[in-house]
Order: sequence, then C-alpha cells, then structure tokens
Amino acid sequence: MILEKTIKRIELLHPKVIDLSLERLKTLLEKLDNPEKKLPPVIHVAGTNGKGSTISILRSIQSAAGRSSHVYTSPHLVDLTERFLIADKEVKATTLVKLLKQCEEANAGSAITFFEIITAAGFLAFSHFKADLLLLEVGLGGRFDATNVINNPILSIITPISLDHQRYLGNTLSKIAFEKAGILKDNKPAIIGKQYPEALEVIKSKAAETNSKLFVFERDWNISETKDAIKFEVDGDTRYFEKPSLKGAHQIHNSGIAIAAAHYMNKTFPIRNNAIDTGLKRVRWPARLQKINKGPLIDLLPDQVELWLDGGHNQDASLVIAETINTWRKQDPSLTFHLIFGSLNNRETESLLAPFAEIIDLVQTVAIPQQESTASPANTAKIALSLGFNAKPSTSLLSAIQAIISKSSGKRIILVYGSLYLAGSILEKNC
Repeated sequence: MILEKTIKRIELLHPKVIDLSLERLKTLLEKLDNPEKKLPPVIHVAGTNGKGSTISILRSIQSAAGRSSHVYTSPHLVDLTERFLIADKEVKATTLVKLLKQCEEANAGSAITFFEIITAAGFLAFSHFKADLLLLEVGLGGRFDATNVINNPILSIITPISLDHQRYLGNTLSKIAFEKAGILKDNKPAIIGKQYPEALEVIKSKAAETNSKLFVFERDWNISETKDAIKFEVDGDTRYFEKPSLKGAHQIHNSGIAIAAAHYMNKTFPIRNNAIDTGLKRVRWPARLQKINKGPLIDLLPDQVELWLDGGHNQDASLVIAETINTWRKQDPSLTFHLIFGSLNNRETESLLAPFAEIIDLVQTVAIPQQESTASPANTAKIALSLGFNAKPSTSLLSAIQAIISKSSGKRIILVYGSLYLAGSILEKNC
C-alpha cells in the first residue's frame, strides 16, 4: 500500500504521461550526485519488438557464466518492482519506496514524468549495489528516452524496428528508426537485429556520425533454426546451440541477438558455449507466448484446452505470433485456435487482428481491466467481424473463456492477446 501511495503521488508531478526529454532527469540526477556515472558496464537496448526478451536471454546467458546483472525493463505486468532486478533479484517494495522518496525529495516538486523519476530510482539502486553488468531497456524511442542519459555503454543493441508509438516517434519507419538509433554513442559498438531496409539505412547513417561499429544481422552474423537446434554463424564460424525455452520463431531471432552480443563482448566477458546452452534453456520471460499451467483460470478449462498469453501490441508482433500458430497447426492439424483480444484505444485494431485471419476460429473481445484508455469490446468486435472473424464482445475474461468453451470442442488453444496490460491483469488474477 505504501508503494501504491508513493506511485500515485509521483504521477501528479507532471501533467503528461509521456513528455520525451532528457533535461528534467539530468537536473534530478545532478541533485542525486549523478548515480548514472557510478554504474557497472551498461548494455543499452532499443527497438520496437523483442527488447525485453533479448535482455532476458542475455541475462540468463551471463548468469550461466557466473555473472550477475542489474536489469531495468518496462512496462511491468503486475507490480512496479518487476522493472528492477538488482544483481538478478527483484527489488523489494520497501527498498523501492525508499529510493523513490529519495528521488522525490531531491526533485522538490519540480515537473518530472513518472518514467523519469523511476529511472532515477533505478540508477540509484544500481549504483548502490555491485553487479557485473547493467542491462538497460529503453522505455520509448531512444534519442530522448530517459535511459539515454547514459553516454558510455559498452554495447548498444537495436532489436527489430516497426511502426509503433507514431504519436510520439513519427509516422514513418525512417522517423521511428531515427529516434531508436539515438542510443548509438561515439565509438561504441552496436548489435543490430533484423530490420526493414529503410530502418537499416537510418541506423547506418547515424552510426557513421557516431563512428559506431555495427554488427548487423545477415551481414556480420546470422541465426537460424534446425530441427533440433539453433545455428549461429559469425566470422566464418558456425556453432549450434540449444533452442531457447521461450516459444515462437521470433525468439530464435532474439536469441541470436543475445548470442551475438555475448560473442562480441567475449574479450571483456569471456563465455563458453555450454554457458550459452544453459542460459537458453533456463530463460524465462512472462507474457511472451507463455502457457498458463495452473491457477483459477486453468481450473475452469476442460481437458484438451490450453490457455496461452502474449502481450504483443503491434502488427509485427501479430505477424510473428500468427507465424508460430501456423507452425503449430501444421504440426497438429487437429488443433483449433481461439483468440481473446483486448487492446488500448490508441492501437490500430485492424492491423493487430489481420495477421490472424483464417487461422483463428473464434474471437472474443474484452476490455482491459482498470485501464481508462481501453478499447471498447463492442467496437473491437465490429472491426474483427469486418475482417471476416467470427467475433463477439464479452463482458469479462471469464465470460470470454466460458463462451469459447461452450462453442467448441476437441483440442484447443485459447490465446489471450493484444496488450501487456491485459496480460498483466490475467497474471495478477491467476497467480
């Protein structure tokens, strides 16, 4: 309760939820004696899709090699403490309250966004405790994101870029890529994941300005899937590793980015192939094609029905999830797939749903609990109907599950999809 009260108070310090800038945070950090300058080596990660998964895989690999990592990711699914790992352990709520109060007192009522002040709290925590690495995820964009006060990372990573947050980052892929590429720093290397050509050109242009050496997917390194392994190719060498525990073809690519990062840091942070294997097998990252195995919702399901969860919220995420479902269908033609869908009202529902056309048998639309900006289930269902789906709105997740169960039989997978906020609400209720 104390943490919740602290969060509500901090949220009132700035009238806008998002106001991209570095100056407010720099001012606060100076008052806090610049904790961002007292951190372990930083790996800074930007991109549209796969940032959190890539960080989780890289952390798991480094942990298998005996190293500890601080981690800062966003958003959280259930509790704010999830965003901060201190030497691989989630921060305690009492510790986070103390850090936030310290930042709040130093800020002295000045305008500052919620993300900026929790970023300051993270830097404070990471400066107070020892770790071998800090894995730092960009919140939004890159160039003016609060995390970009870090000016000396040992490595930057840019995961695949696609259209997202156009209101803040621009309405073209090139403009969005320009913002993401803003994390590239002078004379510092960067791992670049799979990109659309126009995004890659922008990244290369920025790298030329900063003299950043790029290690680009399909040019300098490659990752692919075989029947029993993943194949990583770099510098004329081919190595085979265990498949990651995270499901979906997109996680093969995210694994490749993490392996590439480990490879190019090998002189500073040596790593053996068996540590990479172990890290890939052990990695966990909730709400990314996560199968729910227990809890009240599972107790409702009849035999042969599985409940899966994914927080994808843009078209490229839908495309990769749809690709995975198609693969599962080919492997087991008896399976049918159903979708429980809910998103925020600033999302393009049509582009989120379209990739699932002809592979989903039934769509139930729901509101995201406790989110004022949730899309209307009725409006979402109308859009789904216009795309050819058998779709109906539901008043709750429970009623959506019950409707699907009553209208189908046999081996089924129910996928809850459309927003990390929706995923978080389910994990909170089902834990």
